[in-house]
Amino acid sequence: QVQLVESGGGLVQPGGSLRLSCTASGGIFSRFVMAWYRQAPGQQRELVARITDIGVTNYADSVKGRFTISRDNAKNTAYLQMIGLNPEDTAIYFCNALEIATMLEFWAQGTLVTVSS
Repeated sequence: QVQLVESGGGLVQPGGSLRLSCTASGGIFSRFVMAWYRQAPGQQRELVARITDIGVTNYADSVKGRFTISRDNAKNTAYLQMIGLNPEDTAIYFCNALEIATMLEFWAQGTLVTVSS
């Protein structure tokens, strides 16, 4: 069973930065597609960024140029570096892992990011 543990959320002022981390256990990390989703109050969950097993990335238009997704297979960890945060980025951020071989998806518990002055 794959487990994902997130860290790095919190309160930040507009214009500030945060880095989220997602560490996986119980699977072969290099064979996962890793992604970050977010869900704001009253909104549907949306894809923020994704990185494939070979490092190909894609981003939601709203975060392009501000957020960077990366992965360290040696540490079984994916990251989401966020800069230039604004109040519209306030949401619960969820790490997601897609196991390529089985197409099973796994979710972390979510971490709250609040952008406010």
